[in-house]
Amino acid sequence: MQPLIQTENPTPVGATTLDRLALHQAGRILALGLEGAERRRLLDLGFVPGARIEVELENPLGNPRAFRVLGGVVALRTEQAARITIALENPAS
Repeated sequence: MQPLIQTENPTPVGATTLDRLALHQAGRILALGLEGAERRRLLDLGFVPGARIEVELENPLGNPRAFRVLGGVVALRTEQAARITIALENPAS
């Protein structure tokens, strides 16, 4: 019997999604759950597996938020950030 709620892409243990990071918290990109032109755009901007990403700025209204990746700053909406899986970075690194 299958579970009532099935998740297509479960988040790996010890990982989270980009939308859950606090201001100035950082991590490493594990996977992009986006498709098509949106995925290609983010890959072109440096959202590649292994890249370090940090929350740079927060909008007082919550959306969008700015993220620093590969030396650039990119604004993403919460819906987009929720589909990017990351591994949290150690605070000491």
